Amino acid sequence: MYPVSPQAYDRASTVFSPDGRLFQVEYAKEAVRRGATAIGVVCTDGVALVAYKNAGTSLVIPDSMKKIFEIDNHIAATASGLIADARRLVDVARLEAQRHRMAYAESIGLEAMAKELCDLMQVYTQYGGVRPFGVSLLVAGVDDKPRLYEAEPSGALTGFRACAIGAGKKEVEEFFEKEYKDSLNLDAGIALALKALRKSGDLKLDASSIEIAVCSVKTKEFEVLTAKEVDKHLKA
Repeated sequence: MYPVSPQAYDRASTVFSPDGRLFQVEYAKEAVRRGATAIGVVCTDGVALVAYKNAGTSLVIPDSMKKIFEIDNHIAATASGLIADARRLVDVARLEAQRHRMAYAESIGLEAMAKELCDLMQVYTQYGGVRPFGVSLLVAGVDDKPRLYEAEPSGALTGFRACAIGAGKKEVEEFFEKEYKDSLNLDAGIALALKALRKSGDLKLDASSIEIAVCSVKTKEFEVLTAKEVDKHLKA
């Protein structure tokens, strides 16, 4: 009997290799690792999302490269990997948020929303004829307290105090392990995230390449910062 080549197990997302691996899911994670870095930080007075936009050329209009998406008033997400896949997931999340509001006359909980997204991502690793989503999401917001979750292409859900996805994940998280403190406020959290971005590689950081959104405990509403506000944080 001829030995089976490892490549024979990567033709469908539903076939396990003999050592228990799903190659299509691993390829999806590789797509995430090649994406631009995105960061989430939980602070004492809210949560911040910071995303790097890799334009690649000066001809690109930066505003057309959206990296942070509002799902509900108090929930937003940022993505790394295939942003087209992220937009599809965000559309599903927005619809679920509206359904919940119509059915229960209240906004959906952040953890419940993150689980809904992960359940959908997991389904796409289980059936033939589909491929896994080639994107990871950082889902953040404030309900009873500031929260941050990472949703992976496998459908795994993990809560974090500070987290990064994309090309600079390893460097950023090593930096956070040394520098992150539970006592950070939003301004300090954004400053720490921008410092971490500088550590993640030779990136050109300016108001056109950085997108920042914050949700404070006081308002429980996400706000995307203007280019002028982003520039102020970069100079600080």
